[in-house]
Amino acid sequence: MRRLFGTDGVRGAFGRDLTTDLARELGRAAVVALARYERGEPTFVIGRDTRASGEPLETALVEGITGAGGDVYLAGVEPTPAIAFLTTGLSASSGIVISASHNPPSDNGIKFFGPLGFKLSDEIEAEIESEVTRGDGGIGRPGQVRALPEAGPDYIDHVVGTAEGARLNGMRVVVDCANGAASVVAPEAFRRLGAEVFPIFAAPNGSNINMGCGALHPEVVAAQVKAVGADAGVAHDGDADRALFADAEGNVIDGDQVLAACALSMKEEGKLAGDLVVTTVMANLGFHAAMKEAGIRVVPAPVGDRYVLEQMQEHGAVLGGEQSGHVIFRRHATTGDGLITAVQFLSLASRDGVSVADLAGRMRRFPQVLRNVEVARKESLDEASEVWEAVRASEVALDDTGRVLVRASGTEPLVRVMVEAETEEIARGHADALAERIRAALG
Repeated sequence: MRRLFGTDGVRGAFGRDLTTDLARELGRAAVVALARYERGEPTFVIGRDTRASGEPLETALVEGITGAGGDVYLAGVEPTPAIAFLTTGLSASSGIVISASHNPPSDNGIKFFGPLGFKLSDEIEAEIESEVTRGDGGIGRPGQVRALPEAGPDYIDHVVGTAEGARLNGMRVVVDCANGAASVVAPEAFRRLGAEVFPIFAAPNGSNINMGCGALHPEVVAAQVKAVGADAGVAHDGDADRALFADAEGNVIDGDQVLAACALSMKEEGKLAGDLVVTTVMANLGFHAAMKEAGIRVVPAPVGDRYVLEQMQEHGAVLGGEQSGHVIFRRHATTGDGLITAVQFLSLASRDGVSVADLAGRMRRFPQVLRNVEVARKESLDEASEVWEAVRASEVALDDTGRVLVRASGTEPLVRVMVEAETEEIARGHADALAERIRAALG
């Protein structure tokens, strides 16, 4: 059997890679595996995004869990970080999110949190996979199912509370909800903080999540900011665990710029533990330059917020994130949280009396070109010598004025290419050449 868990749970096309039968087995297997760490019957908080496939997968998961003896709290449609928050608040054994995050509507996924709100360890995920392979067993009596009708308000209270008294009064904010899990909670949170909110793509119908909107298309919210004369824009992805921004002139602000601004502010306030921040190997060279100038140590991590968090825990960091908009404020959350990221960034601008463009400008961004190359055999990347020869040639040509990163996606059949250089033209030339070499080598 193929390996089920990737970098962010089990994910794939609904009905092909992820079926209701597999969801049922994952539910059963999770009960058996987690029971080894529990004295009683495991309890689960389940939430989902707005995909049409979410409800049948939820039904199957519940059948698997309760049939094996576990209990379930149903939260309904909620952001991924809301489920992590509710899991700890209810002292549950695990939280489960049915979502494929930024993937298209035809995909879905199942990811697990542990009792402290952190994503399950690789070891426990491996145990769940082993139980799926074995294919039978439970721990006792049928489990029970309870609804959580107040889940949303509790989470919004938490998000608003992280502003710690700061207000967004008078700020005009466009919020792109990606027709996903943020569609209700994000506009409400910003309104409660005093902002004038212009929601867009906040009408999910089961098949429009992430379609031409959200964090994968930040230029959309940027254009709308200019159209309505707003001060800022926020773009979430389908499960609202990330946020990207736009300034009043329609310029996109990425996660590196948000992380840099927050790190600099926290250091000035004496709140940046150890004067260090965690980011991924994708971070812009300009981020590293800004941190070095400020005396902030940068700890690198592989791409993925779970790996950022692992390094944060190992080094005692309170702030970490990645360019894609996953930012973890450890004082407030156990995982990437797009709403909290937005509250922290916008309230920082409000407190300092500056624009979000001013905040973003605290880091000079090197031109960076990204290419996502669809391939048939991403698992063969490590052995593709012709690809790595081309990478080395680009690195030699760029010397110390740029860099190259090539990696296989952990969630999609893609190889990702990133090139930074002194000019966008130079970066684009190297990125396009590498993309062609990868297509030729991996199909």
